[in-house]
Amino acid sequence: MDAACSTQLIDGDGVFNVSGVDHFIKEVKLEECGLSYAVVSIMGPQSSGKSTLLNNLFGTNFREMDAFRGRSQTTKGIWIARCAGIEPCTVVMDLEGTDGRERGEDDTAFEKQSALFALAVSDIVLINMWCHDIGREQAANKPLLKTVFQVMMRLFSPRKTTLMFVIRDKTRTPLENLEPVLREDIQKIWDSVPKPQAHKETPLSDFFNVEVVALSSYEEKEEQFKEQVYNLRQRFFQSVAPGGLAGDRRGVVPANAFAFSAKQMWQVIKDNKDLDLPAHKVMVATVRCEEIANEKFSGFIANENWRELEEAVQSGPVSGFGRKLSSILQSSLSEYDTEATYFEEGVRSSKREQLQEKLLQLVQPTFQDVLGHLRSGALENFKHAFEKALDAGEGFSSSAKSCALSCISKFDKGCEEAVIEQAKWDTTKTREKLERDIEAHISSVRITKMSELTTLYESKLNVALSGPVEALLDGANDETWPAIRKLLRREGELAVYGLSNALSGFEMDEETRNKMLSDLEKYAQGIVETKAKEEAGRALMRMKDRFATIFSHDSDSMPRVWTGKEDIRAITKMARSASLKLLSVMAVIRLDDELDNIEKTLTLALVNSTGNNATSKSISTIDSLASSTWEQVAAEKTLITPVQCKTLWRQFKNETEYTVTQAISAQEANRRNNNWLPPPWAILALVVLGFNEFMTLLRNPLWLLVLFVGYLISKALWVQLNISGEFQNGALPGLLSLSTKFLPTVMNLLKKLAEEGQAPPTNSNQSMNSSAQSEVTTNGESSSSSSSGSSPAKTVPIDTSA
Repeated sequence: MDAACSTQLIDGDGVFNVSGVDHFIKEVKLEECGLSYAVVSIMGPQSSGKSTLLNNLFGTNFREMDAFRGRSQTTKGIWIARCAGIEPCTVVMDLEGTDGRERGEDDTAFEKQSALFALAVSDIVLINMWCHDIGREQAANKPLLKTVFQVMMRLFSPRKTTLMFVIRDKTRTPLENLEPVLREDIQKIWDSVPKPQAHKETPLSDFFNVEVVALSSYEEKEEQFKEQVYNLRQRFFQSVAPGGLAGDRRGVVPANAFAFSAKQMWQVIKDNKDLDLPAHKVMVATVRCEEIANEKFSGFIANENWRELEEAVQSGPVSGFGRKLSSILQSSLSEYDTEATYFEEGVRSSKREQLQEKLLQLVQPTFQDVLGHLRSGALENFKHAFEKALDAGEGFSSSAKSCALSCISKFDKGCEEAVIEQAKWDTTKTREKLERDIEAHISSVRITKMSELTTLYESKLNVALSGPVEALLDGANDETWPAIRKLLRREGELAVYGLSNALSGFEMDEETRNKMLSDLEKYAQGIVETKAKEEAGRALMRMKDRFATIFSHDSDSMPRVWTGKEDIRAITKMARSASLKLLSVMAVIRLDDELDNIEKTLTLALVNSTGNNATSKSISTIDSLASSTWEQVAAEKTLITPVQCKTLWRQFKNETEYTVTQAISAQEANRRNNNWLPPPWAILALVVLGFNEFMTLLRNPLWLLVLFVGYLISKALWVQLNISGEFQNGALPGLLSLSTKFLPTVMNLLKKLAEEGQAPPTNSNQSMNSSAQSEVTTNGESSSSSSSGSSPAKTVPIDTSA
């Protein structure tokens, strides 16, 4: 930005620089602007960064303070320069800082004169102030503005001017909290200023537009400061346009008359003596009272009693907190009153209020901690008392109300003891939060208890229904579903009655209560339906078990022995009919006591559909199984569709066919075993053809002995060779095996006989007994071996001494 050189408009002694102003106007070509120009001025405490702000905001070159040489006066009098790069032409005036030590505390006339001159000449007045000075009397220029307002309305015809408060070194306090304070202070100043009769009721807004902006610290946050200044600079473009930053421009003089108008205004201000009013007493009172207040504030922070009280609060609630803290605060305020008694009353009272406010701000976090301890303690006491009351069997709602009232009452008592006399802080919000916490805990416990009750009765229903329903479906018959309905109704009513009594202590609304009871009834029905679906999934296994039970056991539940007299066809039909009954029972859910013809349909289609006559009669029935729904049965109640029944029946018959075949085979084998005698004609042929041989045996009994010995030898070979076991694997493998074992077996028998022949005579009796015993054993073992077919060969000693 190209900045024009600054020119001193009025020097430090109050002399108006006529030649310098004329030269400045010609240099910046102000005369050519007509009415399209604006005047901006800045006022504020000395060394508050006014010149720095103007140079950054408007591109001027006002002299700035060198911080390394100390804080001192930089700008003397009033300086003027043109803003660089801003249209329309904007002239800015830099005023000497107020409250400077160079002029002293009694020489405030020039401050008031320059401030009044700025308000009279400017369209926009920037009031530069530190953020921490907000709320203070002198540092915020309140007395100065009050005097200037009063004199201005008397000396000049006021026009609408924009007062822009520029808050420097903004702290963490939000701007929306600072702006109302400034606006309220300006309004109070305006209301307190004596006004001419014509403007008695005129509001502040008729003469001033109040704007508030905040800037960060130039030294600590330079980049952020420059960014905010750049944004503020944009507001000064076209400031004199309608709606612009400048006022309504009433009484504005042409640019070529600016120097003359400014000189006349300064002369009028210089001649007015009201601006020389002394303020020494107020200034002294302000400084001393603030020093005393700061001392008392520091003393309070270092107070041992306060420190102990603050530390005690960190660990828990403190009995008598409000009384103790009020005493400490009152002691600090009393000390202030004693030391500031002789200073100006208004200043003294104002500083006392500020001190008290600072002290209360200091102790408020500790007070909030106390309230927090009281609230958390009351909540824990409520939880413990509530749980104890519930464990003792008291009603839920009555316990909740009584425990809540008791705990809140104790909390209120604790708050009364914690309240500070000087503050009278409201504890309503903390109490409301406690009430919300208690209500939330009650709601949480209510949900938990109701959930536990629901789970309890649901588990009871599970135990009461699952097993019996499974057993009833396992023994499916015509009374299965009526029995299930009766069981469901009985157990459901018991559960609903129990839950209804348990919920009576919760004082819940009727709609919620009815919904819970209805849900329990639906849960009971759901258990039955779920168990029915599970059993339907095992229908094939159940059918096969029932078929096996009926087919393989008689009416006395004894295993059947297929002797050849049983009617296998009738037994098979009876077993299949029972299995079909089970299938028809499991096909659909029958909880509504509605009749159906599923069993009849299945019987006609699957059991009675064999044979030529039955085939023509059951065509329509078979066709009815080619469907995914049962007639007059809702789809959601169907467990096994007609098509699935047909498929299950086909699979069932295939898997039970083997059992029937085995029974038939066993019956035929039994018949063959019972017919061991040869036919009569064979017996007759044996008698006729074997008559001569029979007579030969009668004539010579020695042959009987030979036959008997041959029988014994043959029996021994049969056992030793395990002939029946060898032929189990086939004729050819058996012959081959016997051919390899025959000769060793014969040799073994002969060796045994030789050993027996050489035995001593004294052992003849023993040998005879042993031989007899051996024969008996051999006969027994031979029978056993022939029946089992797998016994190993044994050596049977044969006594030939007889």
